[in-house]
Amino acid sequence: MQFEFPPLLGRVLAALPADQPAWLVGGAVRDLLLGRAPHDFDFVLPGKAVPAARKVAGALGADFFVLDEARDAGRILLTQEDGRRAVFDFVAQQGESLAADLAARDLTVNAIALDLRHPETLIDPLGGAADLAAKTLRACRPDSLASDPVRVLRTLRLAAQLGMQIEPETRAQLRAAAPGLAGVSAERLRDELFRLLETPKLATSLRALERLGALAPVLPELSPMQGVAQSPPHTYDVWEHTLRVLDRLEQVFGLLDEDYPAEGAGDLHGGLVVLHLGRFRGQLSQLLARELSPGRGRRALLALAALYHDSGKSGTRSEEADGRIRFLGHEAESARLIAGRAAALRLSNAECEYLECVAGQHMRPYALTLTGEPPSRRAIYRYFRAAGEAGVDICLLSLADFMGKYNVDIPQAELSTHLETLRALLESYYEKNAEVVAPPPLL
Repeated sequence: MQFEFPPLLGRVLAALPADQPAWLVGGAVRDLLLGRAPHDFDFVLPGKAVPAARKVAGALGADFFVLDEARDAGRILLTQEDGRRAVFDFVAQQGESLAADLAARDLTVNAIALDLRHPETLIDPLGGAADLAAKTLRACRPDSLASDPVRVLRTLRLAAQLGMQIEPETRAQLRAAAPGLAGVSAERLRDELFRLLETPKLATSLRALERLGALAPVLPELSPMQGVAQSPPHTYDVWEHTLRVLDRLEQVFGLLDEDYPAEGAGDLHGGLVVLHLGRFRGQLSQLLARELSPGRGRRALLALAALYHDSGKSGTRSEEADGRIRFLGHEAESARLIAGRAAALRLSNAECEYLECVAGQHMRPYALTLTGEPPSRRAIYRYFRAAGEAGVDICLLSLADFMGKYNVDIPQAELSTHLETLRALLESYYEKNAEVVAPPPLL
């Protein structure tokens, strides 16, 4: 099979010695087969991978560092002209042959290789190309997932990312390997978790995590939310409400994306969101595209905050004499819980502060709506003084939180009123910042 390699790949090949065997493996080959443009490239060499990577980095004018000296692995980071970053990993072959190296990988769709100098033929000993065509995820071996439990998260991510089904034996492997996630290093767990948080239909993946017994080892504070009942107008328990909020947040992201289609929303509620907040699409898209730490997107951080925004309810639940259920102070407890989890995942100080702020302040926009009056300049000033730039993210979470209380019968009048509050907040931040949000001191 002949591939039209990306120009970058040609530059890598030209930098290698003419007699240097090298195979492109894993996700890049999978993406090429799917017609997707890869940005991460994994190369297997028979040996001396680090010196080869160092030579290629010099030819490309890219950054280089040793990834794993024991495995003879090096990484190249190349910032392209458009600002995007390409990653090239060079690793020495593991095992006695390339076939043995491929067999030790996680899934058959990631166990396909191409000889860089003879790309006309796939090296596919495990039938990964056929599984890819059938949209099936299959483990390479009976112990593929147990040998590295972080592959549980990776498998669920690929299922969501590529719209693929996990075959039954592999699903059984996922369930058996899930408890091992508790022993994975915080850094590896964090990196794979954030990749999962960026996939579509995140709530579906989290349901799968819970069914497979993998939720508690990764995010243990979330399990107590299951079965915690709430008073009307909530129609779901805390856990199911949280999953609905994730669905709604994904819908909000789509409605307010800069590339939103001109034909408009497909339902009344979406139309109201676009009507009230659509003019802020450009600013919101730019904000959500930022990274507080390299490689971890703001959308993923906001999704994590949404997951934890009601995590404090299980520990603050009380029931009054009339049967009304209350969760006094749950937002402060949620902030405490997510701060602890952020620290455990080795997130940066900026990310920890962001998550704690979003969880702790998530009730404030709706509290402004409940006053029955448009928010005053003083109220808006105080809101952004407490939340800073994260106040914009909180507006999006507040909208998803409101919509997630209901099944399909979202009250139109209440939604419109809340959207008016959110519009006033965003308008002040983006269009009247110097006047309302950060006015000059009087003295």
